[in-house]
Amino acid sequence: MNHKTGLLTAACVLSLSWAAQGDIIQFNAMLSGANEAIPNLSPGTGSAVVFFDTIAQTLEVKVTFSGLTSGDTASHIHAATSTAGTGTAGVATSVPTFTGFPTGVTSGTYDHTFDLTLVTSYNPAFVTANGGTASSAESALVSAMMAGKSYLNIHTTEFPGGEIRGFLAKNVPENSATAGLFALGMLGTIAFHRQQCTRLAQKG
Repeated sequence: MNHKTGLLTAACVLSLSWAAQGDIIQFNAMLSGANEAIPNLSPGTGSAVVFFDTIAQTLEVKVTFSGLTSGDTASHIHAATSTAGTGTAGVATSVPTFTGFPTGVTSGTYDHTFDLTLVTSYNPAFVTANGGTASSAESALVSAMMAGKSYLNIHTTEFPGGEIRGFLAKNVPENSATAGLFALGMLGTIAFHRQQCTRLAQKG
């Protein structure tokens, strides 16, 4: 092993070790008609919990809803609005709806984990508008979520533009006040250590 390869080995091991200290960032949203861009009087309510795994690069979406005025047609995460906590944005996640989301019902539950390294986890238009790759789309989506500029909503036949929605808010545990900055930094770090390890593998 020459000196250069040795340095690459050290960089790879160090970055892998650092990345292994990853975190899971939680986001919460309360869904209601009053939270829609054009507020409505829907009796529907719901809640969403979203977990971003900074190492596995996955997004687990858990939704519970009930009381909708008519059967639901779709559900998505939209991003990014121009201002945190208000406004509208295009669909960021898979279309025509979340993978496996129950449709045609007025109440239900949902739990699915998306692989953020796959372009199929996103709306193609969102990928195109944000760099053209799964990696750039992931960065854009996570950045919007961290900034409070993303929301989850449920569309119905009565309200095709969205019957209930809620902006995703980061949940910061008391012992993890720096989790938000860490999550954003991890996106760059993950790419870096993978590049180093790839170079090392090519050197043999």
